[in-house]
Amino acid sequence: MAKLYFYFAAMNAGKSTVLLQSSYNYRERGMQTLLFTPAIDNRYQQGVVHSRIGLSEEALIFNANDDLYQKLVKQCQKYACILVDEAQFLTRAQVHQLTEITDQLEIPVLAYGLRTDFRGELFEGSQYLLAWADELVELKTICHCGRKATMILRLSAQGQVITEGDQVVIGGNDMYSSTCRKHFKKRDPGITSSIVYTKNDIGIDC
Repeated sequence: MAKLYFYFAAMNAGKSTVLLQSSYNYRERGMQTLLFTPAIDNRYQQGVVHSRIGLSEEALIFNANDDLYQKLVKQCQKYACILVDEAQFLTRAQVHQLTEITDQLEIPVLAYGLRTDFRGELFEGSQYLLAWADELVELKTICHCGRKATMILRLSAQGQVITEGDQVVIGGNDMYSSTCRKHFKKRDPGITSSIVYTKNDIGIDC
């Protein structure tokens, strides 16, 4: 029996990397996969799922008004698995369409996304995936204090925490920081700049 899976996490937990690895595992066995990515995510080349470690794969773009069930059927191909990147941007109707793909077409669906926004509120897609998915899988990343990061802070260009604004503002590490609940409540993003290690830091002899 096919299932709908929701892999959720804070930012920088490797969600897209896990998605691409899952797709590769199917393709390595000669099975076809279909990837979906939202048009609203314009951080990289559109129509491609990217990971922070450099992996990428082509994907179908969807908008809020698209019927994902019909987009799949129109491909006229047999797929072993459907994978959805940035699934928090799905609508309620689209999450229902994913359940139809699993229930009617017997194709497993793996959706990957954020659980909550910078205010600690659920996204629409995440809300209904948490409610309707057959399996929930938490992907873990860490706060600057070493605890598990479950929340997200939004930052200004000056590194100040922002607590009001639109729910969806596309950005990367320069705009968001993943934290534990304690530091989310303290509005403490920790060190937000990238760390560069030298050979002396990690004990490499040349």
